[in-house]
Amino acid sequence: MSRFWSLLFYCVPVLATVTFLMAIYGVWPLVDCAMPPSLSTAGETIDGLFNGIHLLAVVILLGTGGTIGYVLWRFDSRRNPDGKAQYFSHHTTLELIWTLVPGSILVFLAFYQMNAWSENKMVRPTTVVDGIEEKTGPLVLVKAKQFGWEFHYPGDDGLLETADDLYVEGLLVVPRGRDVVLQLESRDVIHSFFVPELRLKQDVVPGMSQFVWFNANQTSEVDILCTELCGWGHYKMKARLRIVEPEQFTAYTDNLKATYKAPLASIAKYPSASVAADVGGTRD
Repeated sequence: MSRFWSLLFYCVPVLATVTFLMAIYGVWPLVDCAMPPSLSTAGETIDGLFNGIHLLAVVILLGTGGTIGYVLWRFDSRRNPDGKAQYFSHHTTLELIWTLVPGSILVFLAFYQMNAWSENKMVRPTTVVDGIEEKTGPLVLVKAKQFGWEFHYPGDDGLLETADDLYVEGLLVVPRGRDVVLQLESRDVIHSFFVPELRLKQDVVPGMSQFVWFNANQTSEVDILCTELCGWGHYKMKARLRIVEPEQFTAYTDNLKATYKAPLASIAKYPSASVAADVGGTRD
């Protein structure tokens, strides 16, 4: 009976490995159990990194589990009734192996993910202005608050955090096929801006302006989620991201400018959370 339970428990990591592989490669019935389809040009790189690291973990898991299983079978007392265990305080060769091999794997992963991290977190997209290459400015200022998302578009002056900003709550509209930079800020506590389909996630820390960017490769409408426990209403803190064609985005912002009554300059830059609720009602 003890062998039965040992074999049963040994099958658990094997079953977990099989289900994981079925999910990432879309094998029925786990076709839709992995990440949702990517809408970002960086999605393929991120998915490759994500799946590559997990496949490496699968190899390590199977190799370790296989070795343990072989040792338990090979040196079972019922197979070797006269066998005697050897006791030793240390083994230099083994200690070098289980130190250098994991260390080498970690160094490999550090270099393997460097380009993906740089592309998505360090090297911000650039724009050529008057023959000079500059960092692309934020298209939208995103303000997180308990428990919702505010989106501020530049007005006629083309600048954010000025008196003619266009304020929308709960809906972020961006163009397809363009480098979109978002400026993230928080009004109160730590939040986290997460769009699974864009492979985009960034904590939003009070007192800091952080920048994220992406280039959507197809039109769609998906959820924006908060993945940082930010209070009792965290479960309902979400908004919609709508990716549209460039001409539709231009028409959308033009319509905002035509129908929007700008808030007072004194509260446009750093309005409090209570004032922000009132500002949301200034649209005609």
